[in-house]
Amino acid sequence: MGVFSVEDGTFRLDGAEFRVLSGAMHYFRTHPAQWRHRLAMLRAMGLNTVETYVPWNLHEPRQGEFRRMSELGDFLDAAAEAGLLAIVRPGPYICAEWDNGGLPAWLTGRIRTSDPEYLGHVDRFFDRILPQVAERQVTRGGNVIMVQVENEYGSYGSDHAYLRHLADGLRARGVEVPLFTSDGPADWYLTGGTVPGVLATVNFGSDPDRAFATLREHRPDDPLFCMEFWCGWFDHWGQQHMARDAGDAAAVLERILELGASVNLYMAHGGTNFGTWAGANQTGERAMGDWRPTVTSYDYDAPIDERGAPTEKFWRFREVLSRFAGEPPEVPPVPDVLPAATLRPVQSVSLREALEAVAGPEVSAPVPPSFEELGLEHGLVLYRGEVPGPRGAYRLRLPGLRDRAHVLVDGVLAGVFERDAEEPEVTVSGPATVEVLVESMGRTNYGPLTGESKGLTGGVLHHQQYLNGWSARPIPLEDVSAVPFADGVSSDGPRSFFRFELEVAEPADTFLALPDWGKGYVWVNGFCLGRYWAKGPQHTLYVPSPLLRSGTNDIIVLELDQPAPTLHLTPTPTLI
Repeated sequence: MGVFSVEDGTFRLDGAEFRVLSGAMHYFRTHPAQWRHRLAMLRAMGLNTVETYVPWNLHEPRQGEFRRMSELGDFLDAAAEAGLLAIVRPGPYICAEWDNGGLPAWLTGRIRTSDPEYLGHVDRFFDRILPQVAERQVTRGGNVIMVQVENEYGSYGSDHAYLRHLADGLRARGVEVPLFTSDGPADWYLTGGTVPGVLATVNFGSDPDRAFATLREHRPDDPLFCMEFWCGWFDHWGQQHMARDAGDAAAVLERILELGASVNLYMAHGGTNFGTWAGANQTGERAMGDWRPTVTSYDYDAPIDERGAPTEKFWRFREVLSRFAGEPPEVPPVPDVLPAATLRPVQSVSLREALEAVAGPEVSAPVPPSFEELGLEHGLVLYRGEVPGPRGAYRLRLPGLRDRAHVLVDGVLAGVFERDAEEPEVTVSGPATVEVLVESMGRTNYGPLTGESKGLTGGVLHHQQYLNGWSARPIPLEDVSAVPFADGVSSDGPRSFFRFELEVAEPADTFLALPDWGKGYVWVNGFCLGRYWAKGPQHTLYVPSPLLRSGTNDIIVLELDQPAPTLHLTPTPTLI
């Protein structure tokens, strides 16, 4: 049994004054077999606590269908074995550059409010996930010292009845340790996102004096805590790779500690947005501008990089932390990497030829159904409709496209459309059959546009006329085991699957490079690594060693735009 409390504006653990030195590491962004190494790296940097979000949509991808429910508890146990306390941020909204901010795509009701329909879904999820948090609190012999109420709610709304419902719900489900909120250091954040009786913390990347002064104005009796010290940043497809000078970040960390504050490094170890879990953001001060999808890597320019190696920032932070918390443990060895290699495909098949094996049942509707209406979280949908005729050639438009589409007219590619980009000039005369292969990317994870749907959300226009009467076939990308490959490379065109074989003597980490390929997805032994895209800045995909086996390994690539003859294994990532 233990006690973590706040007395006279100070954190105390079992009665002694205690400073929380935490680092963010998300259990869902690191392969479970690698948790212990990464947690040991946190300890070696000089931290005493690990923080993690809980992504609701990962655990309940379809309403009432729960999966991977033991992972949170297993991670907290691994942290305890590593000598780390834990902070848990269960949402229900988490942002985190995670698809839809962690909210399931199937949600009904008005999200992030006290709407009873929405709260009913939240309560059912909390009933399932919170017991493994409650039983691991320090008050019950575990390592959980704090639990968050929502996340950066002041950036979104001011429904204090909603926050109170969540806080009361955490207490009712056995959470005894201090509750907290986290928001930006400004009056509108802190008045909208906080709730009486719950600690307030602030998030920032620089100028801790100003940030903590603002927190003091609103919460003079709360301990100073930077719940997210943004020591790096994340990348968007087609944008510049984000990096922060290690010396600058270390100087800000030192100032936070000089002020007597507790801190959580966001991120200490970022990991990877495996599969289709990467989110997206909207540009502009109000987060309502152009849509920017997040890359597969969540390296975040963190002190511990994507494959668990220390960076210059790690050593700078370790030096700073040692001056405030004493000498940290030794640094664990860096994981091995495979030697460089070049692979050529051994089998292939076009997506059209594989359709019956990989697609769901066809649905007919007067207007194109959304991904959500088809029960599809992410992947592809092949829509098919007709242009009546005879009629002349008029421009085809896809208003409300989310997010990218290949348009084929009578089986021939006519153009590739992208969300928030200038539409290609595609004209169609009738009669004609129009097929639109729509790919979803990340759902917006921050701001007022969170909770979007995917697909042809604005229909299809031919000149000024909507085209009605559509069929739609969902193509989920979770399982590619049924792809009917043919020996040899019979297909060298876009919208095709390619299979490679990788011989491994002893599994080790590697990065998969796809020079000259266009855009698509990669699976290793059935596990989806995520998306790649030639526009960068990410040009390699991280392959954790636990995904590989001694002997022959299968690599499957779905290329949508332009295949190339080879793949390459490389020991280092390319983020430019």
